[in-house]
Amino acid sequence: MTGNRKPMAPDWPAIDDDAPDLTESPWAEKLAEAPVQRGRPKSDRTKVSTTIRLDADVLERFRADGPGWQSRINDALRDWLAKR
Repeated sequence: MTGNRKPMAPDWPAIDDDAPDLTESPWAEKLAEAPVQRGRPKSDRTKVSTTIRLDADVLERFRADGPGWQSRINDALRDWLAKR
C-alpha cells in the first residue's frame, strides 16, 4: 500500500539567496534601533468609549446606511448641539 503514495513534500532545489543575514552586524543593530509602531496613528481628537441606549428603530436607520454608522450618530449629535 505505501509503495503507491507520492512524497508529501516536493524535492526543491537549494536556492542561493543573495539576501543578507539580518542576525549579523550591522543589520542586527539597525533592526534593534528601528522604531516599532503598532496600531493606527493617534488622532488629534480622540474619542471616548461610552455606552448609550437608543431606540431600536433609530439604530436600525443608522445601521441601514452601512459602515460608519457610529460616526453618523456622532455627526447628528454634533449638529443638534450646534443648533441648540
